[in-house]
Amino acid sequence: MLTTWWGSILPLDLAEHVMNLMYESLFIGGEWVTPSSSATIDVISPNTEQSIGRVPEALEPDVDAAVVAARKAFDDPTGWANWAPERRANAIEHFAAALDARADEMPIRVSSQNGMPIAISSRVENVMPQTMLRYYADMLRTGEIEFDSERKGVLGRIRVSRRPVGVVGAIVPWNVPQTIGAHKYGPALAMGCTLVIKPSPETVLDAMLFAEAAEEAQLPAGVINIVPGGARTGAYLVEHPGVDKLSFTGSEKAGRWVAETAGRMLRPVTLELGGKAAAIVLDDADLTQNLEGFFMATMLNNGQSCYLGTRVLVPASRYGAVVDIITDFVRSLPVGDSLDPATRIGPLATARQQERVEGYIAKGTAEGARLTTGGGRPRELGWFVDPTVFADVDNHSTIGREEIFGPVLSIIKYTDDDAAVRIANDSPYGLGGTVWTSDVERGLSVASRIDTGVIGINGFLADPAAPFGGTKASGMGRELGPEGLEAYQVLQSTYLPR
Repeated sequence: MLTTWWGSILPLDLAEHVMNLMYESLFIGGEWVTPSSSATIDVISPNTEQSIGRVPEALEPDVDAAVVAARKAFDDPTGWANWAPERRANAIEHFAAALDARADEMPIRVSSQNGMPIAISSRVENVMPQTMLRYYADMLRTGEIEFDSERKGVLGRIRVSRRPVGVVGAIVPWNVPQTIGAHKYGPALAMGCTLVIKPSPETVLDAMLFAEAAEEAQLPAGVINIVPGGARTGAYLVEHPGVDKLSFTGSEKAGRWVAETAGRMLRPVTLELGGKAAAIVLDDADLTQNLEGFFMATMLNNGQSCYLGTRVLVPASRYGAVVDIITDFVRSLPVGDSLDPATRIGPLATARQQERVEGYIAKGTAEGARLTTGGGRPRELGWFVDPTVFADVDNHSTIGREEIFGPVLSIIKYTDDDAAVRIANDSPYGLGGTVWTSDVERGLSVASRIDTGVIGINGFLADPAAPFGGTKASGMGRELGPEGLEAYQVLQSTYLPR
């Protein structure tokens, strides 16, 4: 056994874990059903570039079946949407318990597919989904979710009712698939919605384990349906006339198309898209006392998280020293197999992502940034990229403006706090961010001026009770917290007799 940097205890031989999972059915309507075609998704390990599993690819007839099942479950007058809050809370708790029973296997499946270090997935992907489910179940039990209320109007009494929006099409990315999936189904289930969930083709083995938990929990047939697939499947789900609400997490480009399509169809949509957050190091900050927190806020999950502060803003008065601290720390990060508990930086999720990140590294060098560490491939086999730091980055350069989605930091010099705020806000995105300081009040003052949906002081850790989402090109709408329920509600006003 080994105690990792995150503090978890994991078996030493996980890196030798051999996976070869084959699924032949899709989870639709509460059952494992035969897919409409022989099309499959072959899952490739980012560590070894070898096949580790296969699942059916859901095509248009499968999506149709899933939407029909979700619609039937939602429209049932005695079904899920009409259950008493306490009964729905109990069912959600039972679902969380079924996921708990798979807590050992879930992080292995995730890390085997997308390269997330097991030390991270074992503290995130097998914990946060259940935490979110229980958070919303508690809200149901305590009455914090107000389904009906009365108010005094100008002309008489009014009842305002909050009803579930209906069938939800949820499109989940590959980078943190179980946790981001829970961002969507957690509040949707609490409100009484039914879901058709499309996992990314890069992370389908964990989605099938999730389906097994839903089956064990005996949620009503059709409440949760899983349709693994790529862009074709996702596009069909987005355009499906039987879907009432869309929730999408992914790239800005795809998100804009989803928004355009939803607009034409007059369909509500929540979008959580890209980011290029700033980590503002103030002149009184001591990063050496919080390098782990800095890592979690800037390079967690191999840099494959949209909220990370990959633009590091450093004051001119301390520039050289802070660049050295960051460079030395990043250079020290162990790179290795994602199933090795000692790994801090694992492989990227796909060969395409590896090529993308390497392309940005080449652009950074070509545009005049100074490479202080990294930039290469540490291994011939697997989709690895060395953790990389660029200094002397221009905020208007390619690596200063575009989302890289890999273990690459861009360090930008600023003169004073006002300049730091201007640089931080000079971005098409507004999702995450951090301020690093020894004076929390000063940090709060700077943070309040940053145009972003979420921001942390001396660290960043998303909390299920806090609304999460971005501004500008980072998306629209909010997930999590009580506010996350609003996306899955429709309002009805009833005018009562005077």
